[in-house]
Amino acid sequence: MSDFFQNGVITNFHNLTGRSTESLEKEMVQFARKRKMGLILPSLFSELEGPALNHIVDELAKVPYLEEIVIGLDRADRDQFLFAREFFSRLPQRHRILWNDGPRLKALDAELDKEGLSPTEPGKGRNVWFCTGYTLASDRSSCVALHDCDIVTYERGMLARLLYPLANPAFQYEFCKGFYARVANNKLNGRVGRLLVGPLLRSLQQVYGHSEYLEYLSSFRYPLSGEFAMRTHVLNNIKIPGDWGLEIGVLSEIYRNYTTRQSCQAEIAHNYDHKHQPLSEEDGTGGLRRMSNDIVQSLLRKLATMGVSLTSDSFRVLKATYYRNALDMMEIYSHEATMNGLHFDQHSEEAAVEMFTQAILEAGQAFMERPNDKPFIPSWSRVQSAFPDILQRIYQAVEEDNEGHV
Repeated sequence: MSDFFQNGVITNFHNLTGRSTESLEKEMVQFARKRKMGLILPSLFSELEGPALNHIVDELAKVPYLEEIVIGLDRADRDQFLFAREFFSRLPQRHRILWNDGPRLKALDAELDKEGLSPTEPGKGRNVWFCTGYTLASDRSSCVALHDCDIVTYERGMLARLLYPLANPAFQYEFCKGFYARVANNKLNGRVGRLLVGPLLRSLQQVYGHSEYLEYLSSFRYPLSGEFAMRTHVLNNIKIPGDWGLEIGVLSEIYRNYTTRQSCQAEIAHNYDHKHQPLSEEDGTGGLRRMSNDIVQSLLRKLATMGVSLTSDSFRVLKATYYRNALDMMEIYSHEATMNGLHFDQHSEEAAVEMFTQAILEAGQAFMERPNDKPFIPSWSRVQSAFPDILQRIYQAVEEDNEGHV
């Protein structure tokens, strides 16, 4: 069953019946005969030492329809990469690890950097970008999913529900976004989505006027979810941010390149929990503060490319408008928590809103001070125009790392 949110921007698929994972997988095996499926896992080495990823790998080992799993490994030295090879070796599917800090991929990255075609900073965006390059080079899947490696409530049915709209040959979707409720430990989670992105999208329309793009973003139940899937050919032409704006950046690129009828979202879990970020690190940066700044800048850059006039004065108006909307939304969430018997900490919620308010001003100031920043990693189609053999070389480097001596 599906419904159309608001004015029918995108299609929503709900997990109404709690259909069993085994039943879904039987269909997925049939679909895989016509549409091969892959998975990208961007990971830090530290996640291999935690319980979440160990359980995720155990679950993925039971998935019968995946053609390939591509694992992006960040912050790993030689011994840690060798550990990772052993860690993932229990996966029965074809799988390859991109050792992003290894000499082979670093040498390719240096070549790209000389031409201004390399990601400018390390992080999830860079990791995902190299994984998508390898996926294109491998050419083993016609649709590919991506999800995070810190999901403590992971169940392999999440992956089946995420890929289903793309794998079913009767459907013609190009992109699917996962959504779910963020409730754990008797409280509402997902502060950045609830208290920043939702009120901010409404405030941007109030300050800068109606926008079909902002309406499109607002139609996603959880725009910041790290779980999404797309047809593999989509990877050629999207430009993604290298920072915490990755999820918003991907949605923006899908909006730019495809019609809204080609996008959908699917409820992939009734219960979802993952590693939580602090409001900020000890030095006042990082955590949700850094994340919120990157997200706001990603939105501002996109609006600027669409001809919206962004000024210092308008940022001050946006800050005030957002603050009022966020407090109103916070009150609604307080009521929702009460109705569902959940704990609601008004002080911590308001502290988050105040931090997000400051982040909006900081993001606006950074946007004005650095208008010539290159916010996106170049698309693979552009990179291939400068380095026609780049995908083959990435493929070769990864194969040598995974099968040879390192």
